[in-house]
Amino acid sequence: MVKYSLAFKKSVAKDLRNIPNKDVKRILKSIELLCENPRADGCIKLSGQERYRVRQGVYRIVYEIQDTKLIVLIVKIAHRSVLYKNS
Repeated sequence: MVKYSLAFKKSVAKDLRNIPNKDVKRILKSIELLCENPRADGCIKLSGQERYRVRQGVYRIVYEIQDTKLIVLIVKIAHRSVLYKNS
């Protein structure tokens, strides 16, 4: 299987600053697994968008898959209550 590379939006660094360190470590492990299989079990395609999300505890990782370039672009990381507030 082809391995994807990771890319992060600049705003993701700001998202991670507000999350406790122990949770950040778990989130980063989940993100690393996306390189192997970006459409693994537990990933959900968001309706009306070309984005996906995976759960890591109470946090959600939203990302885009660019198959032509083999890139997983991490778009947003947030607590579920914040992420879905405006939906």
